[in-house]
Amino acid sequence: MTHVPSGRLEPHDSGITSRLNGLRAAVLGANDGIVSTAATVIGVAGVTNSVTPILVAGTAAVVGGSVSMALGEYVSVSSQRDSQRALIEKEREELRDDPEGEFLELVGLYEEKGLAPATAQRVAAELTEHDALAAHLSIELNIDELEVANPWQAAFASAAAFAVGAVLPLLTILLTPADLRVPLTFVAVLVALAITGAISARVGESSVPRAVTRLTIGGALAMAFTYTVGTLLGTAGVG
Repeated sequence: MTHVPSGRLEPHDSGITSRLNGLRAAVLGANDGIVSTAATVIGVAGVTNSVTPILVAGTAAVVGGSVSMALGEYVSVSSQRDSQRALIEKEREELRDDPEGEFLELVGLYEEKGLAPATAQRVAAELTEHDALAAHLSIELNIDELEVANPWQAAFASAAAFAVGAVLPLLTILLTPADLRVPLTFVAVLVALAITGAISARVGESSVPRAVTRLTIGGALAMAFTYTVGTLLGTAGVG
């Protein structure tokens, strides 16, 4: 008999899906905060060495980006939640209106999974007796009624992570000497992106080197581009 160690977090444990979604939203929010704010302040630094416009632009980027991330996550996850709830209600109605037909459907689905007809019949009967709705939601729709997406959780995680990520490039460029602002901000941002890339890869169980490379190259290109544009505007007499 297979024994699962107590306390071990399995992929099917209750609540893990929502926690992983929240963690992914937080990692993505931090990454966006780092890149977008760094690109903004470095772009302004290409125009002027004055701290005030850099501070104003950076603060605006942090506030605007945090609100935008929260709103985007809320709208997206709300749509997902509404779809999930609609599917759950439809399944509940079908079970109420045609319980025998739904039972036969459940048996057929387990047979398609590879169970023998007798075994599928027994499994379907036991699961139906325990919780018919949960059984149908699991095998038909891969939905857990207790894990319906939470838009407020996603919005808060994304906004908070964006703000935390954005603080790094903003403080770096404000607290370093004028002649070292841009290179030190580049370095700080690339290190931060490497860390968030590694975390996101661990969460998604993907390649850490690939994720780190992708994020650092993308961030470096974004900062180089905005700094070049800012420098050209400064040369042209803007600012």
